[in-house]
Formats: sequence, C-alpha cells, structure tokens
Amino acid sequence: MLKQQRLLVKHYYTWRVKRSAKACGENLKVNGKSSITKNTWLGNNVNFNGIMITGGGKVVIGNNFHSGPECLMIAQNHNFDTGTKIPYDNTYIYKDIIIEDQVWLGSRVIVLGGVTIGEGAVIQAGSVVVKDIPKYAVAGGHPCQVFKYRDIQHYNCLKAQSAFH
Repeated sequence: MLKQQRLLVKHYYTWRVKRSAKACGENLKVNGKSSITKNTWLGNNVNFNGIMITGGGKVVIGNNFHSGPECLMIAQNHNFDTGTKIPYDNTYIYKDIIIEDQVWLGSRVIVLGGVTIGEGAVIQAGSVVVKDIPKYAVAGGHPCQVFKYRDIQHYNCLKAQSAFH
C-alpha cells in the first residue's frame, strides 16, 4: 500500500510540473514536492527530487538534468536600487536562469537569477550559485566557486555512448 501511495504522489507531482511548464521534453521524473513557473522550459530526461522555481524570469533546463531535494531557483529580485521606496518597492527585476545539458545539483542548492550553469557541471550540496559556472566544472560553497573540472575525455566518451542516468 505504501509503495502505491508513493507512486501516486510521484505521478501527481510529475503531472503538476508538466502542466505548469512552458515546454516539457520527454521522460520527466518528479520524485518529490516540486513547483515551477509558467516561464520554465524543460528538456528531456529531467529529474527533480524536490525543487522550487520562482520569479518572473525565464528558466531553461537542458537535457539529463538531476536535482537533489529542496533545491531553489529564484528568477527575480526586488527593486531595491532604483525603486521608489526603502528597502524596496513593489516592482521586480527579472533575471533568466540557464541550466545546460547534463547538470547535477546536489541537495539544497540555490541558484539566483542571471546565472548560466554550463554543460556537465556538478554543483555541491548546500551551494549558492550567484555567478556563471563553466562547462564541466565541479563547484560548491557560498558563494559557489569552481574547485575542479570533470575528466572531459571520459565525459565526452560517455556522452557519445548516450550513457545518461
């Protein structure tokens, strides 16, 4: 019975994300409570284990994406710098987020607007991504910084074989 309930919950979250997305590729899997904006584009083989995407900016997630639980993407900021009130007014600044193919976000990663995460990047659990992360980078921390790169030759060999999780 418990297994059936978990399966039903996964189907519900997957249906909800598909219904909300601007576009959605094939083989979406949503294994935990997730919500996205209507300004979100999803590639093929996207796996959410619990993610919240908020804000008015455009969010594009490429193919073979994986997220750990409790990830957050924020695609807008309050207007605190040029607004009409302090600390901020009722207008927003929209900032797009681009996540390229084969990216993996660990648990509780926060991605702020205006960021691009390059193909094949891995972001360590608990990180806050405030600037672009290059292709094949392994990065982490607050603010998130690159501390190594994947073995690009091995990565490209697996990619050529379509060996995706």
